[in-house]
This record gives sequence, C-alpha cells and structure tokens, in this order.
Amino acid sequence: MSTSDRIAICAGSFDPPTNGHLDVVRRAARLFHRVIVAVLVNSEKQPWFAADERVAMLVESLEDAGVEVATFHGLLVDFAHAHGASVLVRGLRTATEYADEQQMAMMNRHLGGIDTLFIPASPEVAFISSRMVKDVVRHGGAVDGLVPAPVARRLAARGASATGKL
Repeated sequence: MSTSDRIAICAGSFDPPTNGHLDVVRRAARLFHRVIVAVLVNSEKQPWFAADERVAMLVESLEDAGVEVATFHGLLVDFAHAHGASVLVRGLRTATEYADEQQMAMMNRHLGGIDTLFIPASPEVAFISSRMVKDVVRHGGAVDGLVPAPVARRLAARGASATGKL
C-alpha cells in the first residue's frame, strides 16, 4: 500500500463533538487519502446524545472536509482492519494526556499491529473537551467557540437546562 492510499481512523465518543475534535479530523484529512471518523457506541455509558445524533452532528460539521463518519462498537482495531485502515489518529491536548494515550496506542499495536499518530491540538482549541462543554452547558454558559454550529443548535434545541439533563 502506498502512502497515498493510507486510510486513517479518528475514533472517539464525540459526546458532543467539539471544535477541538474538528481541528484534529481536518488536519488528519490533509495527511491521509481517506479518513473515517469512528463514533464509539458503548452500552455501558450514558451519553448526552445517541450515536446517530453524534454521527449527524459530525457529518454536518465536517461536510466540507471530505471525511466519512461511521459508528463502531467493540475493539477499535477490529473496526480499523474491517475498513482497511493502517493508522489511528489521536489528538493530544496536554502532556498529561499523553501517558494514557500512549498506553492505548501500545495496546492497539499489540492487538492489531496498527500504529497511532498523535496530533497535538492547535493552541486555540487545546483547552476544549466534551466534558468541559457539558459542564458549561450544565451551568447555563454559552458554548460559542467551543462547538460547531450544528452541535450548538442541537444543544439549544434539546433545551439544555442548568441541571444538565438533555
């Protein structure tokens, strides 16, 4: 496989998708022939948005990026193999995050022989996380500049209250 044929996977829960997520995905799209954004479906978690809603928000937010969006459950390496991917892309916001991400990268390498490429977050979005966005929403704060417009619209449409129940 030539480098021009390389397929990359950008995986996460994306609950909700943030401008930080979009930054990493768009940058990966410039590096790889094909990028698949893989939305984790985990029955053990209680996400704010159902998987199909997260997919829809990502599709709307990334319509100009030339990427695909799909859901997966189970092992990410199995999903990657099924789609012919040769690399996983992960964004890093802080040095502290690197330890956990490195351990996950080594496990994915062990399980499926797939390498991980770390892309440092752009400084203007490095402070954004889905968890922090949820905290802002729970406390009635504005999410301008933190999430793409399709996400902000869905947060508003769902009537996010100060209690954080969506």
